[in-house]
Amino acid sequence: MRRLSLFLAVAVAALAAAPVSLAAGGPTFVTQGGTGVASPANRLHYVAVSDRAHGTLLETVDFANRGVFGWARLHGSWGIPVVGNGYSSSSGQGISHDGRTLVLESLGGPYVSPSKFLVVDARRMKTLRTIVLHGTFSFDALSPDGTRLYLIQYKSVRDLNHYIVREYDMRTNRLLPGKIADRSEDEKTMAGSAVTRTMSANGRWVYTLYQKPSGSELFVHALDTVGAAAYCIDLPKSRGLYNIALSLRNGGRTLAVHWRSGRPWLNVAVGSWRISYPRAGFPWAWTGAGVGGALALLAAGVLLLRRRRGKEVEQHAGQELGLA
Repeated sequence: MRRLSLFLAVAVAALAAAPVSLAAGGPTFVTQGGTGVASPANRLHYVAVSDRAHGTLLETVDFANRGVFGWARLHGSWGIPVVGNGYSSSSGQGISHDGRTLVLESLGGPYVSPSKFLVVDARRMKTLRTIVLHGTFSFDALSPDGTRLYLIQYKSVRDLNHYIVREYDMRTNRLLPGKIADRSEDEKTMAGSAVTRTMSANGRWVYTLYQKPSGSELFVHALDTVGAAAYCIDLPKSRGLYNIALSLRNGGRTLAVHWRSGRPWLNVAVGSWRISYPRAGFPWAWTGAGVGGALALLAAGVLLLRRRRGKEVEQHAGQELGLA
């Protein structure tokens, strides 16, 4: 019981831990501590905590009930890949939609070559394999069943602002040739830093909002993790880039780009990728119609009251004169 309490104390203390390693450019940085990654299949979180004696402690934590339900000691320094500026949903970052496959990344991130990733069976808390890739890579996404791993390959350690998306086949343990890119664009590499992301309900589509190196331009990278296809949607220039969020609406058919306050900015139609601007602001037209109708009813009521009052006066006067 004392041992369980000790691990629980470590997990709770990890909530205040800061990110250990930051990857400039690309979609991810690697963290130990914090809330880790939430499994889409249940309410459990997987948190990587530094364990100086053995390397890394991977814990299964239920923060709602303040309980630790399992842990595994991992050799080496590993962390949870996190996308964007921390406002993204923690689910889907490093874990498959079915909750079975968890991918950890070496704390060295893209600053160290070769790049290393640890694949863990999340339900059994068992290490399945270590992926070692010569070059500079970081985590991007997983397919819903965990059979496809998508990675960011940087141009070099010295240039983390230009990169391509690569696919790794988890069934054959092989990095597939070529890149995952928008076929309509003739770009050799992508460029930008991830701001935030959201995912479809089934975990197939991953939408990441990027800020271009210019600092004032945004684009959405839509990744089909099942079909191994990508689409880039350029957005108009806007201020307050780090205050923008993504969410799916209309049954996943509309990608809403809005401010975190909820104020809408624009919508992207999933599939056609057309941009439209939703009607925003206070519904003055409806309000005007409502106020006008209320005034008309009020005027009619006053008129009816005056008529009734007039008849009462006439009747009273007739009675006084003996006419009634």
